[in-house]
Amino acid sequence: MLNDFTWNMTGYISKYPVNPHSDGIIPYVAERIFQLEPEPPAVDSLNEYILSALQEKNLLYFSFFLHHYEPQLNKRIKSFLGVDGGDLYDTDRFIDIKLSCREQMLQKVMDYDPTKGAEYATYIFPFIRDAMLRFRMGEEKWSVSSLTNYKMVRSMAWLYHNTKDAVNQFSKKYNCDLALAEEYLKVVRGIRNQQPFYITDEDGEETGEDIALDDSWNYTDILWNGIQAEKVQRAFEKLNYREQTLLEKRLAICMTCGRVGSWKNRPTFEELAIMFEGSTASGAERAYRKAVDKLTELLVAEGALHAVRLKQKTKTKRKKKIAAAIYEYQADCDGEWGEISVDFENGTAEIIRLADWDTIKTNWFAKEAIRYILSLSPDALTKYMLVPLEPPLIS
Repeated sequence: MLNDFTWNMTGYISKYPVNPHSDGIIPYVAERIFQLEPEPPAVDSLNEYILSALQEKNLLYFSFFLHHYEPQLNKRIKSFLGVDGGDLYDTDRFIDIKLSCREQMLQKVMDYDPTKGAEYATYIFPFIRDAMLRFRMGEEKWSVSSLTNYKMVRSMAWLYHNTKDAVNQFSKKYNCDLALAEEYLKVVRGIRNQQPFYITDEDGEETGEDIALDDSWNYTDILWNGIQAEKVQRAFEKLNYREQTLLEKRLAICMTCGRVGSWKNRPTFEELAIMFEGSTASGAERAYRKAVDKLTELLVAEGALHAVRLKQKTKTKRKKKIAAAIYEYQADCDGEWGEISVDFENGTAEIIRLADWDTIKTNWFAKEAIRYILSLSPDALTKYMLVPLEPPLIS
């Protein structure tokens, strides 16, 4: 129980106090509300803060965790709001969502069991998503009985807006009968008559993993997050014209001037197929994904980012759902492969064998691979994946 914990911040102050600016809270401050002064004591792993919080029943260590985890949390909230990399957003709303996430993270500290093998940052990942969705659910003019139903309604809305056979697609996705799918479609149509509903970019992660998988990595993130532009430019110039065009169009960015356009107006794969005569929408999508992977490999070679390759070795199903799987992983696209065992039912994972070039002390590549795998529905994971990684929060 939280009542058993203290939260004594003696000796630490907020580095960027939230003082109302003449024009409101500026993004620079909104993205740093958990930063402390002086700097928290260094640790080898962020999980040490959480373990100390549990052992000493002192949430000061939870604040230390937030201090380092905040950049990652900011990125997730920005992705949820559809403002990846930019600073044109409602900072009051941004902070409200962040505080909702913090509240959920704090509550889940009590439920965290380190003996199950997952670090707290991995364990908390889906609960942060739920906190953001629950916040959004509270903003809607319509209501549903639970967060689960809310997710299903929005998923049906996405399918209804983006596919020609929403009912069958929904039925397959949730393993439900067609009658139930029809009921959800009726709900969506009813909501549509009340207010604009369709896929706001804010729900990119939640309205269906289809969207998240479509652009799980994007070049604009690299530019905005300070990776050396010269390295990015050199990697980009090694792509052929078709690959360059696909990336620029789909990611709404001009490589020459660095201007980032609105994602709402970026072309669909059907429109990209028309640009490249003789292609289909699925062909354009496959070509785009290959271009993303190729650019990722080139950026790894340039030293601009890290990446991990994943290959599904085996999988175990229970009641037609993937319950567990074994993945091979490769650090920075080179060297011998390591191996990871994942239990989707319990949300845990175990490192069986480290890959070449993985960090022996922190197992960073393996842990990032686990975090990514557990962040998605098992059915959304493909047999082969190349996942770009952010730099470690603590080196």
